[in-house]
Amino acid sequence: MVDKKQIVECVPNFSEGRDMSVIKQITNEIESVEGVSLLNVDPGEATNRTVVTFVGSPESVVEAAFRAVKKAGEVIDMRKHHGAHPRMGATDVLPLIPVSGITLEECAELARELARRIAEEANIPCYCYEASAFRPERKNLAVCRAGEYEALPQKLTDPDKRPDFMPPGFDPEELKKQISHPSPLTTHLLKTGCTVVGARDFLIAVNFNLNTTSTRRANAIAFDVREKGRPKREGNPITGTIVRDKDGKPVMIPGTLKCTKAIGWYIDEYGIAQVSMNMTNLKVTPLHVAFDEVCRCAANRGVRVTGTEIVGLVPKQTLIDAGRYFLEKQHRSTGIPEADILKIAIKSMSLDDLRPFNPKEKVIEYLIEASEQSGSSSLTDLSVKAFAEETSRESPAPGGGTVAAYMGALGAALGTMVANLSSHKAGWDDRWQEFSRWADQGQAFRCLLLNLVEADTMAFNDVMEALHMPKNTDAERAARQEAIEAATFQAANVPLLTMDTAMQVFLLCKAMAEEGNPASVSDAGVGALAARAAVLGAGLNVKINAAQLSDRDVAEKLVAEADALIAQANEAEREIMEIVTGKIKA
Repeated sequence: MVDKKQIVECVPNFSEGRDMSVIKQITNEIESVEGVSLLNVDPGEATNRTVVTFVGSPESVVEAAFRAVKKAGEVIDMRKHHGAHPRMGATDVLPLIPVSGITLEECAELARELARRIAEEANIPCYCYEASAFRPERKNLAVCRAGEYEALPQKLTDPDKRPDFMPPGFDPEELKKQISHPSPLTTHLLKTGCTVVGARDFLIAVNFNLNTTSTRRANAIAFDVREKGRPKREGNPITGTIVRDKDGKPVMIPGTLKCTKAIGWYIDEYGIAQVSMNMTNLKVTPLHVAFDEVCRCAANRGVRVTGTEIVGLVPKQTLIDAGRYFLEKQHRSTGIPEADILKIAIKSMSLDDLRPFNPKEKVIEYLIEASEQSGSSSLTDLSVKAFAEETSRESPAPGGGTVAAYMGALGAALGTMVANLSSHKAGWDDRWQEFSRWADQGQAFRCLLLNLVEADTMAFNDVMEALHMPKNTDAERAARQEAIEAATFQAANVPLLTMDTAMQVFLLCKAMAEEGNPASVSDAGVGALAARAAVLGAGLNVKINAAQLSDRDVAEKLVAEADALIAQANEAEREIMEIVTGKIKA
């Protein structure tokens, strides 16, 4: 189970993508650490590289990372490694990424300590990059990895280029003398290579598939878009002399996409060229913006982007933003279920061009949720039939409060349906944004109420747990009574939140009854009836739980709030039903 207070993600890249038995030995080390969840293993045959993603508490992640790096150094021999991707070590790069409850700066300190431990205990040299870098220029991974593995012997003996942490007993002079007859430590270093450890925010590694086999064309497109751009040349832009500044450094023509790094390569496995890109700040350059820009630059060079390949995992919001972007370009409502938005993103960018793209296996939030819910069931994941059956059983939960919240969710869903139908109604094309905004609000209400479906049952279960606490001593009886009072208050407060949220559904249903597609006005009416049932039903649960509270002032306040909301719901439902019945009669 992942620590919910502090979660760190680690995405090491191992220089083996073909021998799954080797990869399995490494991932076994990760899974051997309690408190860590292995989310994804993404091997690439052409790159001969595997991207692994795991999450957990900071201490657990650091321990798992150390064990994985140590094992990779034992089972991967860099002297025999070849692949399309730049690399420098058995574990090439190892970033720590803050997910929740921890800062980037704290992850940077963890990364530095991890790098020191890898060097001292596993005898593997380590650079520190990004937020953990000791030197400004080493923030850039490319600077640390310059020359790749082949340049390692020279870099290890150069004080200015040497890694930040070296194994104990390392003697650069001895290395210079014994390259042809290396000592055991030197042999070990040449086998393991060097690892780059750091801390960074989330980035996406993405490849854009091209309908060409030309690496040169792919590189040209990469240079068009990447932030670094390409060197300025005199005369011919390809073969002309590179223009240099007063310090002798090439003058660069910047690319069009900020916070991106890109190269072009040919992939034997697929028989196509790709633009391979690292996107380091998704707020500055979102994925969908990069996709459209690569498409534009490719078209300018007579090339077409046929699809997109995401390496490793992707944040859910990245795909949600992309789906909404492409829906808006089509003048379609964005107020549709999350799964449908993701489908639009997948199809718009052809994320399934090379292999199937399953969000449950590629979206980091879904994988974390699946890890946390392993072995447990959720009411909202049940089918309609199963939910009704579960409610009908002799157990007291799920009960009336849970069903009330579900009624509210159904009311929100109906109002949203009318908004979406209205957004796509022929002849109403100029109003798509108006109805899309309503649909967005409706989806938000629906999600909140579904969360309250779970919360209501959890609150009841907390009351039952408190009632079963021991009561053998005065201290135990006092603790039990305090727990019962707190749990009972929560059991009354959750349905009050249901009432508050369900009241918002009336605004949606009234707007749809007045302005929405006339053919669906009855649906808006049923939505209002469901919202009223939610408010009145949840109100009953507020009152029955408030009656059990010892603090009568709190109880009376809860009941008064519930009564006020019930009165408002009755009036809102009456107004909407007048509109609905009036339109049906007409």
